[in-house]
Amino acid sequence: MVVANQLLIGSLFFVGAAQFVLAMIIAEARYPGYSIANNAISDLGVGRTARLFNASIIVFGAAIVGGALIGTGFFGPVPTLFIVLAGAGTVGVGIFPETTGRRHLRCALVAFLFGGLSAISAFSHESVPLAYYSIGLGVISLAALVLLTRKHMHGIGFGGMERLVAYPIILWALGLGGFLLSTR
Repeated sequence: MVVANQLLIGSLFFVGAAQFVLAMIIAEARYPGYSIANNAISDLGVGRTARLFNASIIVFGAAIVGGALIGTGFFGPVPTLFIVLAGAGTVGVGIFPETTGRRHLRCALVAFLFGGLSAISAFSHESVPLAYYSIGLGVISLAALVLLTRKHMHGIGFGGMERLVAYPIILWALGLGGFLLSTR
């Protein structure tokens, strides 16, 4: 892969994920009575934190889609498809906040499912140990998604379980972005 493309892909993944984490922290702090155990992440997409959260998650998803499309030759067809779907679902979460009902839920499911699959499928394009961490993060995300859909919260509430689905995907995007930025 051309070094300039690798730097661009890495920057898109890293900056997209990092800005989303920071915006989410700000939104959580500004949302009255917000609980990471009891509130859904998408609760931040309504009310006074809506503009910040929705804009940030759209930027995150668009950065992931852009990085995947630029990196088609790097990732291969299956990981590229999974990453594009994960990013598109993420964009959809911001366009269709939870007040839109099923459209939001479908987008969130696509983002979560294909986000976990992206981390697993991209492992062969990463070096060790990141490849192993990617598999682990993808498995954690998908296992938590199964538990969440079956309403098994294991004492951490809906918000806590949803974070066990989402955070591994975000951590993978940060890790992959850093890997691409540091290897030439």
